Amino acid sequence: MDSSSDTIERWGVFEYSARASCDGNPFTDVTFGAVFRLGHRRVRVDGFYDGDDTYRVRFMPDEEGEWELETFGSLEALDGQRASFRCVPPSEGNHGPVGVIDRFHFAYADGTPYYQVGTTCYAWTHQEPGLQEKTLETLAAAPFNKLRMCVFPKSYRYNRNEPPLYPFEGEPLEDWDFARFNPAHFRNLERRVEQLRDLGIEADIILFHPYDRWGFSDMPAEADDRYLRYVVARLAAYRNVWWSMANEYDFMGTKCEADWERYFRIVQRRDPYQRLRSIHNGHRWYDHGKPWVTHASVQSSDLHRMTQWRETYGKPIVVDECRYEGNIEEGWGNITAEDLVHRFWQGTAGGGYVGHGETYLHPDDLLWWSKGGELRGESPERIAFLRRFLEDGPAGGFHPAMHRWDRHCVQRGDGAEYLIYFGWSQPAEHSIEMPAGERYHVEVIDTWRMTTDALVGEHSGAFTIPLPGRPHIAVRLRRI
Repeated sequence: MDSSSDTIERWGVFEYSARASCDGNPFTDVTFGAVFRLGHRRVRVDGFYDGDDTYRVRFMPDEEGEWELETFGSLEALDGQRASFRCVPPSEGNHGPVGVIDRFHFAYADGTPYYQVGTTCYAWTHQEPGLQEKTLETLAAAPFNKLRMCVFPKSYRYNRNEPPLYPFEGEPLEDWDFARFNPAHFRNLERRVEQLRDLGIEADIILFHPYDRWGFSDMPAEADDRYLRYVVARLAAYRNVWWSMANEYDFMGTKCEADWERYFRIVQRRDPYQRLRSIHNGHRWYDHGKPWVTHASVQSSDLHRMTQWRETYGKPIVVDECRYEGNIEEGWGNITAEDLVHRFWQGTAGGGYVGHGETYLHPDDLLWWSKGGELRGESPERIAFLRRFLEDGPAGGFHPAMHRWDRHCVQRGDGAEYLIYFGWSQPAEHSIEMPAGERYHVEVIDTWRMTTDALVGEHSGAFTIPLPGRPHIAVRLRRI
């Protein structure tokens, strides 16, 4: 963790701590935070209690210069303390937080394009430390730049073990004190978020989920709200954090639409940086057009509808779950690597983004989708090939250009590059007519074999592209 220091890089984390004793419950009976100032700017940030009579406040400076802070608190020892630090240019690889650009796409704060290539590892921070470290080792060599992960432990098939740490004080399984957090649990969580940040991976933090045997999915409203405030205070300063209100929110039968709206508003109001916010569906979709939703997080296998979802919501579409590569009994977790790679390219050719997951049976139930550890499938190296393709071209994301039932075509860079994807069909040629007066280089891409073959010469007007007559072929046209 970045520590309290005289110098903090832009988009890093400045932390200020203070000590005070409380006769009551320090989580509920004490307020603490700070106001950060740079020139005429003023940013109010909530602090949190971290155990051992220690209160902390974290801040992400987004502008270089001399920042000053003054604390506020309900205890005399916490109120009116002053400090300062200098925000300096970001280090190499620090591009700032990710935000929405061009309505349907993402970029880092410094303008660097961000092409979402995510994966799911729901309960990896709830495993033994050695397995958590193995997950990070695997991610360091994998192509993924976003990880979906839960704050609460998960209870589901292939994931029955008790976690080493719980988020609240009390006795498992149901005797919890929801008014007293367990700081050790959250310290581990934020340490893992920081390690993901240093790997260049966004942490998509899932705040609620239905797969629970401890009572965390059925807390009273005041406990839900207090938990959200605490998590935001601890994690919001990390530039790689995204907020997901829930995984499969509609399976949480004790929550209603008003609850989800309240959760969104709490996070939105308490987060001074306005991190990306989404919610993930099971059967019933949330209305992603609501103003507090920054992008759609979708569970669906119908990726041919990507362009329709874009038109409906007017926001980036991320299909975080399109079924997983694996061999388990459940239908959502037994598609082939070839099918998953196809879905990645199909979503890309619809102007959106797709997420990975892996569910191969293991004698110790070490399935990547839940516990992390090692990747065993064939899709990651091919997803890496797609990521290189996305990053090798004009800046910005793809937008629909033309559509037919058997192929998708998108463009970026105002027509500087076109992508046509044929999916499972296997034509031996493709005839096309491009705008008059424009010349193109043409490449034929085998998305499964990871090959790129350039056609000889320049092409313009109407011409025919020879194709290999097998599935999963794409064509890229680059304007000269």
